[in-house]
Order: sequence, then structure tokens, then C-alpha cells
Amino acid sequence: MRVEEVTGPREAYLPLLMLADDGEKAVRNYLHDGQLYVARSGDEVLGAALYIPVDGETVELKNIALHEEARGVGIGRALIEDGIVRYTEMGFRRMIVGTANSSIGNLAFYQKCGFRMYGIRKGFFLSYPEPIWENGIRAFDMVLFERELHKSGLEEE
Repeated sequence: MRVEEVTGPREAYLPLLMLADDGEKAVRNYLHDGQLYVARSGDEVLGAALYIPVDGETVELKNIALHEEARGVGIGRALIEDGIVRYTEMGFRRMIVGTANSSIGNLAFYQKCGFRMYGIRKGFFLSYPEPIWENGIRAFDMVLFERELHKSGLEEE
């Protein structure tokens, strides 16, 4: 597997990115922002991660999505670790990411990748046109995570 930056048109990646964000309008609003990286095996795209700088010190992992068959085998973690290396080298000191309160798997995944909770955006998903349900839980709030980039991310503070 290799990770490459997408430098050309991004429309072809819209269906993949929508696997991680139920709102097509929301994905279209950020599709062309920041940097998009894809994980490939041969010519096959396994997953993608889109990062958007927030300021000179913070970069947001805006979207990370994997095809179903690529989940659970370390590809998501590899995409994040690749991003951590890239953005640390660019001088960023912090990476943030948000997920729905109902995304139980994501809540565990980000913590396994060294992220720590730092906030909640109450009512964030109420602006979506249709209610989002996962694991029998309605998505109302966005749970915010952060990872310091100058540390391994797995150290205890």
C-alpha cells in the first residue's frame, strides 16, 4: 500500500468521501479545500483522507473514508500516521478531527490513534437535511479530538 496526494480533479473521490459524511452538500463544501491523500494498492483506491489547515499550527482531518473491504486492517491508521508525518514536517503542532456522538467505532478508532477528546459541538448534526442514526443512536453532537504532533501521541501526559 502507498499513500499519494491527489493533485488533479477530486470529483471522482466524492462517493468515497461520502462513506464518512452523510451530507453530500457538506462534502462538496470542503471537497476542494486542503490536501487530499489516497491509499492505493496497485491501481485500486482503498481509502482517502482530506486535511485542511485551520491556522499555522493546527490541521484538521476533515474526512477519512475507507472502502468496506479495506476496514479493520490498518489502512485508516496508516493514512493518519502518514498525515501526522507530513504535517509535522510542515511545522504543524496539532491535528484535530470530529465525529458524531453516535459513531461508536470512530470514537474508539481516534483514541487508538492517539487522539484525545477536547470538546463537543452541541447540535452540530441538526443542520443536516435528514437525521443520522448509527448504532441505534441519533447523531446530534460532534465530539472533537486532538493530537499533538510533536509527541508520539501515545504518551501519557
